[in-house]
Amino acid sequence: MSPKEISKKVVILGSGPAGLTAAIYASRAQLEPLVIDGPQPGGQLTITTEVENYPGFKNGIMGPILMDEFREQAIRFGTEIINTWIDRVDLSQRPFTLYGKESQDAEEVTTVIKADTLVISTGASAKWLGIPGEEPVPEGLGGNGVSACATCDGFFFRSKPIVVVGGGDTAMEEALFLTKFASKVTLIHRRDDFRASKIMADRVKNHEKIEILWNTEVTAIHGSKETGVESITISNRQTGETSEYPTQGVFVAIGHKPNTDLFKGVLDMDDVGYLITEGKTMRTNIPGVFACGDAQDAYYRQAVTAAGTGCMAAIDAERFLAEHSSEVEVSTATQW
Repeated sequence: MSPKEISKKVVILGSGPAGLTAAIYASRAQLEPLVIDGPQPGGQLTITTEVENYPGFKNGIMGPILMDEFREQAIRFGTEIINTWIDRVDLSQRPFTLYGKESQDAEEVTTVIKADTLVISTGASAKWLGIPGEEPVPEGLGGNGVSACATCDGFFFRSKPIVVVGGGDTAMEEALFLTKFASKVTLIHRRDDFRASKIMADRVKNHEKIEILWNTEVTAIHGSKETGVESITISNRQTGETSEYPTQGVFVAIGHKPNTDLFKGVLDMDDVGYLITEGKTMRTNIPGVFACGDAQDAYYRQAVTAAGTGCMAAIDAERFLAEHSSEVEVSTATQW
């Protein structure tokens, strides 16, 4: 059976805040974009609980509900959304070609997608410890006391004791930020010294609200849906001794990995894998390919900033099409 073939002016890979915002702008410009769901449709907000820092919702909104609103708004303006696993891409010539399968493990290509422009919004994934209790709700406590974003969730832990796991600059930044809210921050590190820069490490070591547990690993997180996190199991790597440590929140700060392996050796990226964009635009090193959201943002990693770059990528794509095709006119909807 031959693969299904689809041709689009704008193809958006990923359906988090960046991808769906790009879809809203592209569809309002009458470009009839195609959004390809990734392995986690809706992005990281679908595994969190209440979102209080996204503008427009004075009482907050649940993460999955917010992403449903994004999705329905994009569909309203004419966005098509499909779910297929993109196995490989050919960006050597326009139109670009994406090869989709039914799942990551499937062997047969079932969909071939031709794209005049490509917007990459595949996001980034937090690195996790891989321990019991860390799984997203409802299986575990992820999003219900377990987080990988202090800026997103620190507000929910006012006057509560929490732990931060990690030893790099990210962990130092998270721990220091969380002292604004928590009654106490315990920083847990598996070694006897931090990998962080000296200035950041010194700030943590000298902060009155931060306690450090050296040579220690977290091996399990305990609690319930009703109570959230109640305690963790910790293990001393030198003595092998294990114990229960009471806490009401766990922040895992061992880094993020952008979901950009598909583009290695093709698009410019930094040492970690974040896609490099040109100046203040969302243009990559290949004309007609744009990147937005956490796939190219190693610094802010917020839903609102991701949405902003999604808007920028869509406008960049629309202007590219206007410059390279007489059939596409620039929509007045995106003129400032």
